[in-house]
Amino acid sequence: MREHEILMLLALAEAEAALAQGEFPVGCVLVYKGVVIASGKRAHSSGRVNEMDHAEMLALRSFLDAEPGVAPQEVTVYATMEPCLMCFSALILNGFRKIVYAYEDVMGGGTNLPLTALNPLYAGMKIQIVPAVLRLESLALFQQFFRNPANPYWKGSLLATYTLEQK
Repeated sequence: MREHEILMLLALAEAEAALAQGEFPVGCVLVYKGVVIASGKRAHSSGRVNEMDHAEMLALRSFLDAEPGVAPQEVTVYATMEPCLMCFSALILNGFRKIVYAYEDVMGGGTNLPLTALNPLYAGMKIQIVPAVLRLESLALFQQFFRNPANPYWKGSLLATYTLEQK
């Protein structure tokens, strides 16, 4: 198994833990030299929904709180779903330059943002994106989530429909 796949398994474990708690199954780990230095899983996607507690945002907060003495440019972000525009922007503004994700977010993914067409703050950023690492494993979690009638988050959305149509 390749390095990206091995490390994505750790993000998938976070996503599985989120799903077990009835949350949207997104997990994220921040990795430096093969070691997880911060992690997060989606919270508050059920009950009183909060769109700030995405897995990537929680992992970023954990990283910043820990002050690991590691430059964000040297850290790889592994997420089970393509980061949304909010998460993508927060990650790159905080200096992260390599993002690996499993499942594409056809409704709100932010990694296709044309940075060179934006203002100078973003235009010069060089970001490495690696998509579709363990995509099918992540897809299975999202399908499980959307098939469960107890999970109303994003039911009937483009993302839900697209996900349930995937084989």
